[in-house]
Amino acid sequence: MRALVFGSMNLDYVYEVEHFVRPGETLAARSRSVKPGGKGLNQSVALARAGAETSHAGCVGRGGEQLPALLKENGVDTSDVVPVPEIQGHTVIQVNRDGENSILLFSGSNTCVTEEQADRTLSRFGRGDWLLLQNEINLLPLITEKAAARGMTVALNPSPYDSRLDQVDFGLLSWLLVNEIEAEQITGSDDPDTVWERLHARHPRLSLLLTLGGRGSIVWRTDGARTEKVTQAAFRVPVVDTTAAGDTFTGYFIAGLMEGLPLKDCMARASRAAAISVSRPGAADSIPWRAELDGQ
Repeated sequence: MRALVFGSMNLDYVYEVEHFVRPGETLAARSRSVKPGGKGLNQSVALARAGAETSHAGCVGRGGEQLPALLKENGVDTSDVVPVPEIQGHTVIQVNRDGENSILLFSGSNTCVTEEQADRTLSRFGRGDWLLLQNEINLLPLITEKAAARGMTVALNPSPYDSRLDQVDFGLLSWLLVNEIEAEQITGSDDPDTVWERLHARHPRLSLLLTLGGRGSIVWRTDGARTEKVTQAAFRVPVVDTTAAGDTFTGYFIAGLMEGLPLKDCMARASRAAAISVSRPGAADSIPWRAELDGQ
């Protein structure tokens, strides 16, 4: 059983600020750093550091040559990362004094995926393998359809949420992984149980992971006939940077499902990993290795 992340890679330009810049304001940053990131790359790193056999597919652009190298250093197979002439996708991230972040995304090379690349990549995977997607690359509807046709277990983290996701057939998904903002954008409700009820009514076989920041997380796993619900409290730690917390949780949670762990154990381990990540600066750099959790 293998995990394929077909997703983005970004350079994160991170600025530490007193507060998020306001309209018309010029604000001096306390520091600036350039770090590896992108939801796809972060989730690949999280899966690999959690112990899952992981491959990453996507496009690397001009200036981003170190990103596939970082994936390789973490044990991720990069055979399906394709170089393109477009400038590397990147973000501008403000991190305020409370560790909260505000992110501006430029897609760049991440929207250069071709149908030929998708076919070539997916041909190496099949039933029993997992596909993890986000909304930072192009061709999501096509990739979803082709992966489902091959019998893969398809999980979607629909971030950032926008109208492009209307073209994705959620009925082909096994898992939807969202935060509370994305959940409200999809269902029109900010009440967790209502979110589940509305999604389950539309897609009876779709399981849901809902992360609630400091209020923890909730998961509903269903086979269409029976549903298992588990609630997980957040671990309290000093917050330095929340940038990759959701990606860390996602990677560790999927890795736990792939191992066949009980749902409560998947949630607890993912929550612990996310707590470690927010206590550190950076995105991919902040994701813990499994040995760090096992040693606690």
